[in-house]
Amino acid sequence: MPFDDCDALPLRASRSWRTLAAVTALALLSAACGSETSGDEEDHGIPPQDTELVALGSEIYAGHCAECHGTDLRGTDRGPSHLSEVYEPNHHADGAFILAIQRGSPAHHWRFGDMPRIEGLDGDDIAAVTAYVREQQRIEGFEPYPPP
Repeated sequence: MPFDDCDALPLRASRSWRTLAAVTALALLSAACGSETSGDEEDHGIPPQDTELVALGSEIYAGHCAECHGTDLRGTDRGPSHLSEVYEPNHHADGAFILAIQRGSPAHHWRFGDMPRIEGLDGDDIAAVTAYVREQQRIEGFEPYPPP
């Protein structure tokens, strides 16, 4: 059985698999290098993201994530804020976003219930959503957890 057909592997297309591998490698490299900034404390230790990827991620986020996580990423009564310090890269690396979108996520920091997997997104789409969230975090910063 070819590896791409494995039931345990959520990605079917080799392009998506390569994207996932690249994003995961970047997340691991980033974690290994620490969260030093280039002297600009306003970036919250998050490097600027690719503008085309962010633009695509913004569209995908609006269509698949904003209903629960808010159009401004600050959450709703159905899902938490992605600007919470819980989602800082040193606590929830990019891989956590990837897995939550692909497989869903059991409730563990919040009382919104389990997050279902998001259907219809490939590895490139997920990388774009992650880049969009990271760029907004870089620009907006993080809110305290638990929220006031």
